[in-house]
Amino acid sequence: MPGDRRPTIKTVAARAGVGRTTVSRVINGSDLVSADARVRVLAAIKELNYVPNSVARGLVTNRTNAVALVIPESESRLGSEPFFAALIRGVSGALAETRTQLQLMLVRDKAERDQLTESVATRRVDGVLLVSVHAHDQLPSMLDDMGLPTVLAGRRDDQEHLSYVDSDNAGGAAEAVRHLLHRGRRRIATITGALDMDVGRSRLAGWRAGHEEAGLTADESLIEAGDFTEEGGRKAMRSLLERAPDLDAVFAASDLMAVAALAELRSQGRRTPDDVAVVGFEDSTLARHTNPPLTTVRQPVEELGRTMARILLTQIAEGAEARQQVTLPTELVVRESS
Repeated sequence: MPGDRRPTIKTVAARAGVGRTTVSRVINGSDLVSADARVRVLAAIKELNYVPNSVARGLVTNRTNAVALVIPESESRLGSEPFFAALIRGVSGALAETRTQLQLMLVRDKAERDQLTESVATRRVDGVLLVSVHAHDQLPSMLDDMGLPTVLAGRRDDQEHLSYVDSDNAGGAAEAVRHLLHRGRRRIATITGALDMDVGRSRLAGWRAGHEEAGLTADESLIEAGDFTEEGGRKAMRSLLERAPDLDAVFAASDLMAVAALAELRSQGRRTPDDVAVVGFEDSTLARHTNPPLTTVRQPVEELGRTMARILLTQIAEGAEARQQVTLPTELVVRESS
């Protein structure tokens, strides 16, 4: 076309009667737009036949229209734990509504950490979604120091200042204990998650709180540390039975560890739920296919992933002032294991 009279974002803004920032927010899927403004912008885009030029936008804004989902875990954990698959589905679903590409990066050693650092330093991604956050992990601080928009799945501690999306871990664990107490269980053990992670500490705090709400003192000898893995769950269940053979219930901080606990109980001739009731946390696909089906605390993992992606896109567009911290509710799902 002579003179290249294709409509621009400025043209769309003028037609819709809004600012260019509002048009940009609509294009990038931001929630920080009123319903009325969104309708007017979309109508103007359709009327003008405007097609955003992602390459041109990237050159002007120094953006790549790509974000990284960083998981500092091994391939075996990535493949064995349903949590990661559900989270990736949620993130991918949210980004599919935009022109943003997703890069999955596993950071398992120094070489891969250096590769991530290089990607950040050369701005090959516009932002990072970081999963499996451990208390002393330097990645969040490194990303923050480099000025890269970052959203965490969970948090490092209750003083976290970065954006994060989490589940109500303490509340969900307390609800699991209340349920077991209501069923008449009194020797309720717990297999914790990794205690260098806030999620592990919070679910342990919820186990204690559930007892305290009932006017009971939690028996600290019924705590066994786990690590969110199947092997760790089975080892923890074995240790608990050796130390407290009279226990009558177990709250495991993940479904994978709960499934392992069921297997260990069965191997030692304990019936579930007759002898020992079991409750997990997550409500993954595993929970519906155990024998017996697993009572568990449902956390909305896909929604967690979607929310992380949306917050990151908003933060990329708006800057550090758009940081958000969101805690999603949990729900107890009662099945035959309790």
